Amino acid sequence: MLRELKAKGEDELGDYGWGYDGGGTSRAAAAILADALDLGTPEKAVLSMSEWPQDDTLVALREDFCVDFLGQFTDEWHLGRAAVLRWARGWYLQRGIAELPGALRELPPLVDLD
Repeated sequence: MLRELKAKGEDELGDYGWGYDGGGTSRAAAAILADALDLGTPEKAVLSMSEWPQDDTLVALREDFCVDFLGQFTDEWHLGRAAVLRWARGWYLQRGIAELPGALRELPPLVDLD
């Protein structure tokens, strides 16, 4: 399913952004991750920059996603859900975090090709 990231109206923190490291990029990352991981809204998922308390793991996930993806994007870009899920699963595994969001637990297991 193709979805477009569109602002529903600028909130007090600003709009979505990419191609730089800042608040707009963090808001876009929160929206993309919450959607791809089936976590509901960024606020419900505790990925939003405006919700407190914040989950340290989810904040790190959001900000690393900004660095690895969104900070490098230009005006037009496409990002598939499968790519987001693969990146997120790798992110959790690299950090030894066993408790995965449901969308990541449903992925086929990783296979060692050696």
